[in-house]
Amino acid sequence: QVQLVESGGGLVQAGGSLRLSCAASGSISRFNIMGWYRQAPGKEREWVARITNLDFTDYRDSVKGRFTISRDNAKNTIYLQMNSLKPEDTAVYYCKGVTIGLDYWGQGTQVTVSS
Repeated sequence: QVQLVESGGGLVQAGGSLRLSCAASGSISRFNIMGWYRQAPGKEREWVARITNLDFTDYRDSVKGRFTISRDNAKNTIYLQMNSLKPEDTAVYYCKGVTIGLDYWGQGTQVTVSS
């Protein structure tokens, strides 16, 4: 059973930066796609960014130019560098790994952006 563990969340002022990490208990090469999602209070979980095993990346429009997703296969970790943070980025951020037929989720890490 693969486990995904997020870290790096916290409280930051608007305009600041955070880097989230998602460490897998095994090789991340097993995942066809890995991604970040977020869920704000009272809202549905939404997709933020994704990276494929061929390093193709994609972002939701509201974070393009501010967030960068990357992966380090040697460390079995993906990252989400978040710059120019806004209060509307406040949410619990989740890591997801997708294989054929199975999805894996982390437990989430809280990001709070104060105005």
